[in-house]
Amino acid sequence: MPLDAPLPTDAELAILRVLWAHGPSTVREVQDHLDTDQGYTTVLKHLQLMLDKGLVTRDESGRAHVYAPAVQEADTQRRLVDDLLDRAFGGSARQLVMRALSTEDVSRDELDQIRDLLAQIDDDDHDDA
Repeated sequence: MPLDAPLPTDAELAILRVLWAHGPSTVREVQDHLDTDQGYTTVLKHLQLMLDKGLVTRDESGRAHVYAPAVQEADTQRRLVDDLLDRAFGGSARQLVMRALSTEDVSRDELDQIRDLLAQIDDDDHDDA
């Protein structure tokens, strides 16, 4: 995602999720995959705005325009987390993680994955020392 591109709104993020999951799609295909009752013209308007913002690209070579994400899912998630971290937690990753773990039902498998990630980060820090 270009550094100067705006963060997607909730509606734009829902559309990006469709495009990340299903690949380049027409307006109708995006509309069919959305979990909302948005009309065709509403989805089209969102995609046009997203094109202007640099969040999607549009292939006009066929009869129906095909939209594709111009931003990577991981990059978008990272920017959204950074924004949340700054705005809600004053930059404290510890507070963010503690709040996330205290408000959600975390499965044993998820906790094991979190422990593995922390161990990997700890190992990487010791390798750099």
